Amino acid sequence: MDWEKETLYTVALTLIKGVGVNLGRKLYEQTGSATALFENRHCLQDVIPDAKPELVKLMQDVDLPLKRAEQELEWMAGKAVRCLTCSDEEYPKRLLECVDAPLVVYYCGNADLNKQRIVSMVGTRRCTGYGRDICQHFVEELKEADPDIMVVSGLAYGIDICSHRAALAQGMETVGVLAHGLDRIYPSVHRKTAVEMTRQGGLLTEYVAGTVPERGNFVQRNRIVAGLSDVTIVVESAEKGGSLITANLAHGYGREVLAFPGRVYDERSKGCNRIIQNEMARPVRSAEDLFAIMNWKPKGDKAKAKQQDLFVSLTEKERQVVDCLQKADDVAIGQIVAETGMPFSEISVLMFELENRGIVDFVGATRYRLLRRNV
Repeated sequence: MDWEKETLYTVALTLIKGVGVNLGRKLYEQTGSATALFENRHCLQDVIPDAKPELVKLMQDVDLPLKRAEQELEWMAGKAVRCLTCSDEEYPKRLLECVDAPLVVYYCGNADLNKQRIVSMVGTRRCTGYGRDICQHFVEELKEADPDIMVVSGLAYGIDICSHRAALAQGMETVGVLAHGLDRIYPSVHRKTAVEMTRQGGLLTEYVAGTVPERGNFVQRNRIVAGLSDVTIVVESAEKGGSLITANLAHGYGREVLAFPGRVYDERSKGCNRIIQNEMARPVRSAEDLFAIMNWKPKGDKAKAKQQDLFVSLTEKERQVVDCLQKADDVAIGQIVAETGMPFSEISVLMFELENRGIVDFVGATRYRLLRRNV
């Protein structure tokens, strides 16, 4: 296949008015490639028998999309920007698993978008000191556990930019997903950070140069933030907001969603508390929690030393309780009583002691979960 032609046609396909993300991907999959689609556009119903007349008409006049695609690729040639189509090896594989993944993304950076471990950190634009502190300390803990983890966010005000800057400060790669073309940075006050990120991570978008940051683009952007990573972590959020949209998208993709709980009456923690309550998200308090939930093992010398510290001695009765908790994500005390044969009062005391030692966590309704899978 002529890959230059395939790239040109794929970009052009995304620029045809009336062909959105979902239809574009469907056409691509039905024909096998953008090249096949464009080269058979004058006899489209031969390759797509159920093609509607409106689609046939759309595909007859593609001169403007092709010209605009050529302009975009020429512009990219003079910049440090790469066009990654869904058939490229460098295209993010996690994103490709999502039903509404874009056919093309534009990337400026040096990080591997298919790193072994990627986390997205999102939250309110109007974060508090609590949220900023979480970003800083949590990313520090991530660095200790695995310095190769990549942090993804949306370069917006608040939690987004705090997460990016925390990762940069720790020497970790971080990628920002934009709601506009790579010829601009929004908000402009984050330009310096964005430039740093191109040297220690990158900037990614599905939009061609010249695209302005319109409101609807941010919702579209959120699905890429969710789709790029293994897990989406909501640091701080009000009851409504873009971060909850991202969390909902991640949940829909079958990805893990975590949230930092906050005070009950804190307006900027209500969103986090709600998605924990409705079981869309699991509560998280530290990188140790994240690694336990994701079943990840720490890496590096410091991490290995820390991992050894996690192994604790258990009494025979504590071991029975832990063995029960190993069987599921969370378990009710009543089930532990039934399986161990110990009285409820004794189990309650054991759970209290294990919780104080950071081995188990109370998740509500007399249910507990195991924080340390290696005990």
